[in-house]
Amino acid sequence: MPITHEGLARELEYVTNPGEHKHISEAIEPTAPIMQEMAYELIVGNNTEVDRITQQALQDGFSANQLLDDGLLNGMAIVGVKFRDNLIFVPEVLVAARAMKAGMAHIEPILSASGAEPAGIVIMGTVKGDLHDIGKNLCIMMLRGAGFIVHDIGVDSSPEDFIDAVEEHEAHVVGMSALLTTTMPNMGRTIATFEDMGMRDEVRIMVGGAPVTQDFADEMGADAYGDNAVEAVDKAKELIVLLEELKSG
Repeated sequence: MPITHEGLARELEYVTNPGEHKHISEAIEPTAPIMQEMAYELIVGNNTEVDRITQQALQDGFSANQLLDDGLLNGMAIVGVKFRDNLIFVPEVLVAARAMKAGMAHIEPILSASGAEPAGIVIMGTVKGDLHDIGKNLCIMMLRGAGFIVHDIGVDSSPEDFIDAVEEHEAHVVGMSALLTTTMPNMGRTIATFEDMGMRDEVRIMVGGAPVTQDFADEMGADAYGDNAVEAVDKAKELIVLLEELKSG
């Protein structure tokens, strides 16, 4: 079924990777017109329209989960790809984030009241010596939208900061970000610290950032590598499943 919203269909054209295009388009195509409108208004950063559409959709009987999955997250998937591919930059991402926040203001109380189990608990931080946080913040927003409880420990985070946060929040997954090649080795040092503390089997660790690659992640001993915010959500879900399988024996 074709995408009915012309603006959203045009936005999808920016997703040029065939696999990503197929994945995102298949998620969008079956959705209701109002969900496609919400996704489009989020992409262009129209927070007042996202606020209005969210309220209208709830009145029309759409569930909070439908609004989240079919509207907001579909829009953010395209924002994440465009940001990664340098088609948009930090200001546009922040405007889209504001639009998503406008929708989540109506959705989060409903999800909390339903008593829905969180998808998992994640610690996110930028490693020691690195002060960049835009990519990390985008991942956090996407993870929270997907139902994860995310604790952000900020930038310039030491191995001990990650350890303390995992212990305090009983986290399942640790996400580390780096934008500088000079700070990338601190990912490996953090993983080594988890090993030294005897905590490596308790959590799964994913890494990302512009200079980070799958080969580097493998070399550092990470459990997963995410190329963008959309992948970060997918990888976190996969890691939670692996942890549950290990616990069940």
